[in-house]
Amino acid sequence: MFTFSRPVACILAVAPILAALCGPALADDPDLIFRKSTVFHMMTPNDKLATYAVDDPEVQGVACFFTVPERGGLSGAFGVAEETSDVSLACRQIGPIKFTQQSHQGDVAFTEKRSLFFKKMQIVRGCDAKRNTLVYMAYSDKLVEGSPKNSTSAVPVQPWGASGDVPKCGDFVKS
Repeated sequence: MFTFSRPVACILAVAPILAALCGPALADDPDLIFRKSTVFHMMTPNDKLATYAVDDPEVQGVACFFTVPERGGLSGAFGVAEETSDVSLACRQIGPIKFTQQSHQGDVAFTEKRSLFFKKMQIVRGCDAKRNTLVYMAYSDKLVEGSPKNSTSAVPVQPWGASGDVPKCGDFVKS
């Protein structure tokens, strides 16, 4: 019978937990538009600002563009740096809007880990039914402290092309 050494057994026992915390790579990862270096590091990667685009998974015709800082240095090179909570957000109508399902106010449209264990950046969606406008908010949360840094963007639901059909976002909000 084959037996594992104690260190190997510990690694095998912890691996599923780390995989669950880190999460698998998703098929709908954001698209990198570009990066711009902000701080030079001689022997390790530079600190950068990175701009990404992500499509709303429940609202066809809306894309959000966000810029986040990415740490370089030794911890950034190994993927263990805790990123700052800063985020800039702009969401736009890029085609005819179609709601694929009903959702609640504040449902998550996108989430991304910003540290090895405790911080994630989220983009959540709501609907201002009075103005027929989708409202997106980006923020970073931390298990212990939270974060007051945030950004908001609004997308008025308007006709696209010749159809003239304008769905009402309020019709797709669950009570």
